Amino acid sequence: MIAMNDLARHHAPLEGELSAALARVLERGRYILGPEVKAFEQAFADWGGARYCVAVGNGTDALELALRAMAVGPGDEVATVANAGMYATTAIRAIGATPAYVEIDADTLLLDPVGLRARLNPRVRAIVATHLYGRLADVESLADVARERGIMLVEDCAQAHGAIRAGRKAGTFGCIGCFSFYPTKNLGALGDAGALVTDDSAIAEHLRQLRTYGWSSKYHCAIRGGMNSRMDELQAAVLNVKLPHVESWNQRRRAIARYYTTAIAHPAMTPLLLPFRGDEESYVAHIYVVRTAQRDALSAHLAAAGVATDVHYPIADYRQEAFSEEMRGVVLERTDHACATVLSLPCFPEMTDAEVETVAAACNRWRAPS
Repeated sequence: MIAMNDLARHHAPLEGELSAALARVLERGRYILGPEVKAFEQAFADWGGARYCVAVGNGTDALELALRAMAVGPGDEVATVANAGMYATTAIRAIGATPAYVEIDADTLLLDPVGLRARLNPRVRAIVATHLYGRLADVESLADVARERGIMLVEDCAQAHGAIRAGRKAGTFGCIGCFSFYPTKNLGALGDAGALVTDDSAIAEHLRQLRTYGWSSKYHCAIRGGMNSRMDELQAAVLNVKLPHVESWNQRRRAIARYYTTAIAHPAMTPLLLPFRGDEESYVAHIYVVRTAQRDALSAHLAAAGVATDVHYPIADYRQEAFSEEMRGVVLERTDHACATVLSLPCFPEMTDAEVETVAAACNRWRAPS
């Protein structure tokens, strides 16, 4: 079976470096917010073009902390999309705010600036823009809307490490950029980890306090809304080893995506529109998605051919059982259509050319039900 991801293959070339990094942490005996975290925060900020980085426990915590730092809370609304796996929704609800779901662009499946303008109201205090599948949203237009309305733009960059537009990397267009380092991400740890980036020194300091209970110093709680969300030294050490490799990994991901887009030619299957017409750097191929009205049949065919698939994501946030009563009456047709038709194919840097060709050929052999 050609897997969606193969982390053993991913880490094998780095085994010596990773072992040395982990041994260094064990020998030092410092495990939380120590020199590895400090080094990673500086390196990641420099790499991403931000002034500050604050390392935290995971990407969802990063989103929650970003909204807390912006003083968003009960009674407020946060504009976001409903097709991105519940992560932004979880953060929004954790602070007592309400998601204000915006319809997506029909081609990119990303937050639609036109739909955003139509959805805004005086209760909307912030926007969470998710760069889904490794592609940057129309973040310049979203930033314009945020400035015009005097609200904050938070970027969810969990699937867009290193994506670039006009010389700027994901996470530097809004007030705060939020990252996940879940193991399957373009830059992944060996467990959960996350970070926030910003150019604002006051926001950075506020985030540092919020990630550690709201402390101004040990055991002295100075601000409300604090939580325990700190990247550990082991994960930081791993990320310090892996960060220099992200650009080459992204290039390989793009090459795989480019081949799929060229080689897959099936009338019942449409590759998600990709930016291979002058702004290729804005896409880092975190996930390669095709769309088909007969997703279950295609997935079964590929499984029989030895190709794993996944769905990112099958249920719109507002249709989740936990919120069905509250969201009664909400209808987002493009969002629902996306959730019903997207299918993810294997796309990771260690795939061989033969594996990539096998996936494409299997797609083309599919006999779609009539």
